[in-house]
Amino acid sequence: MTVYPEIKINVKLDNITQNIELNRNNLRKIAIKEFTKEKAGKGIGELSTKYKYIVETLNSGDRVYITRPAFNKLGFDFLIHVENYKFSNGKDNPKHEDFINDIKLKINKNSVLSKKILGDLEKIYNCHEPDDKTIDYSIYNNLPGFPMDLIFKASKWFFIEQDIRYWNYSGRNMLMESYKEKLNKII
Repeated sequence: MTVYPEIKINVKLDNITQNIELNRNNLRKIAIKEFTKEKAGKGIGELSTKYKYIVETLNSGDRVYITRPAFNKLGFDFLIHVENYKFSNGKDNPKHEDFINDIKLKINKNSVLSKKILGDLEKIYNCHEPDDKTIDYSIYNNLPGFPMDLIFKASKWFFIEQDIRYWNYSGRNMLMESYKEKLNKII
């Protein structure tokens, strides 16, 4: 079993501007700056270096963390995990579809919240922190599925991951459009 040293990192913007491109580039730079502190590996398998970054803490105390390198082992790619949760792949690393399906379940239970959920996702897309100052989590109590702070805090990292992976393309825009496209069909 691979042992990852735990490193806590704080990737937040001190100042949110009206310029989404500037904000997302700054978030990307903060994350990449942390990754550049990693020691180079000396080969494959046990000779490679592996890292576990604790990036968010849920209201339950469970943590969202990322591991590097990801399966593809390309550049600054990473994998997102959530402690003590299993997703459709039977593992602790969610896929975009896990969140889309979970949000659909919530909307089917309480359709009044559909615009609020998309609005809160939009805030995170616009680089606002998914914390209690930005999002009123109490309105999401008693909904089925995953806790909303899990979805929103892990989504923040999906957005950052998309900005890094698709550096020269649309990054987080692709993921947000996917959320909107799939969720607007049921709203």
